[in-house]
Amino acid sequence: MAANTLPGSALTLGDFLRDRRARLAPGTGAPARRRTPGLRREEVAARAGVSVTWYTWLEQGRGGPPSDEVLERLSRALQLSAEEREVLFLLAQQRPPPLEPAQTPEVPAAMQRLLEALPLSPALVKTACWDVLAWNAAAAAVFMDYGAMPPHERNVLKCLFLDPERKRRLPDWESDARFALAAFRVDAVRTGRPPEAAALAAELSAASEDFRRMWADHELRSYGTGTKRLEHAIAGPLALEYSSLTVDGLPGLGLVVYTPRTAADADAIARLLAADGRGASRAANSG
Repeated sequence: MAANTLPGSALTLGDFLRDRRARLAPGTGAPARRRTPGLRREEVAARAGVSVTWYTWLEQGRGGPPSDEVLERLSRALQLSAEEREVLFLLAQQRPPPLEPAQTPEVPAAMQRLLEALPLSPALVKTACWDVLAWNAAAAAVFMDYGAMPPHERNVLKCLFLDPERKRRLPDWESDARFALAAFRVDAVRTGRPPEAAALAAELSAASEDFRRMWADHELRSYGTGTKRLEHAIAGPLALEYSSLTVDGLPGLGLVVYTPRTAADADAIARLLAADGRGASRAANSG
């Protein structure tokens, strides 16, 4: 395979850089007449803060892979979209770029409708810090009514470590809590360890001896799939199979769906929903 070539594609890093350079209009003060469209190599190099020689080598497929910092500067210099920035990293380093979580993530309406389409499967959307942003009626009935909680308390880790009643109703609380904490560590690293993650860890360390004990073990896990058991106050024992999915185009957000493990579990959830007449889906940014 040629250097700096995306696997399975004829597109090279040099091709990509030349194409995006040609799409940009020269700035004010540039010569009016040009033999080729777009920016010159010298102009891109100046915008990115790299030498003209180094940038020329990149377009020619010479030299080693550029660093993350250089690629980020090139992305800004070439005014790349999020998708184009991803392609730039894939071509240059054969891996996606670091995630850039949104400062104020919002759940798209289409995703809220997806939650509503899962009537018997508790489902929620969470951030990298495990704040719950949206949920469906089944999640409110099986886990807790997030809408009745203050927004700053809608956090899975806070519920696990600071709510004694929730701890009592989880037969596998120790393993559940360890698993969630290990997955939270991975989420924090994937999103560049945002300050919010460090602040949450400090808050829970101060409030929970169990959190301090588990946090010191430095375990790492991906959320993935698995089984969760709980003792519901009304429905009794429930078993759910969970799947965690990333949300394409919304870095840092994750969709977690809990599917009833048996027909009896599904029937129990249906009775819960019928008994309290909950609405279909709710989102944190709507109330």
